[in-house]
Amino acid sequence: PIKGLARIRFLTSHPNFMSRRIIRTIASLEKVCQHINLPFQAGDDNVLESMRRGYTLDDYRSIIGIIREAIPGVALSTDVIVGFCGETAAQFQVTHDLLQELRFDKVHLAAYSNRSGTIASRKMEDDVPQEEKLHRLKTLESLQEGIASELNARLLGRTEEVLVDGHERGKWRGRTRTDKLVFFTDAEREHYGELAQVRITQTGPWSL
Repeated sequence: PIKGLARIRFLTSHPNFMSRRIIRTIASLEKVCQHINLPFQAGDDNVLESMRRGYTLDDYRSIIGIIREAIPGVALSTDVIVGFCGETAAQFQVTHDLLQELRFDKVHLAAYSNRSGTIASRKMEDDVPQEEKLHRLKTLESLQEGIASELNARLLGRTEEVLVDGHERGKWRGRTRTDKLVFFTDAEREHYGELAQVRITQTGPWSL
């Protein structure tokens, strides 16, 4: 923690791990930043079962709703794998539609690849062609770029608290309480490690 600011990032294989008690705690503690990473990996229940995720799409929607109700303005990120063994075009479309519906601030995307020693590598066929995996990946990348652009545009003109963690290409670099990447200029003084108040004058999908 720097100057009393702390971050909590939840990376878990099961969204039910995040109990209502944990969510209430995040909402009530000023020192905890409003950014939560909650992977869902795939939107289709049959694919989730093949992945042995232990939850359904409705479970995931429910926990997201609880989080957003308890923590207004929370930023959510997630992890998604496309082209898992046996994933059909229709099942991929469910994942696409879920991203469109839930509108995450960030999505970490990857195409499935066979890993030695996993259950999938021993018992399942990696049967989605690589070309199709890349097509699905690019489709979601394009979708998320548009969503992130729209979400970040809402911050235009606002002043945000930024924890400054570096200097890059002549600009100070830091992150907001919702983990938005911010660049700003100030040649007058040193800002590293400080909490700076920065007015947002330009937005894009990946930074402010």
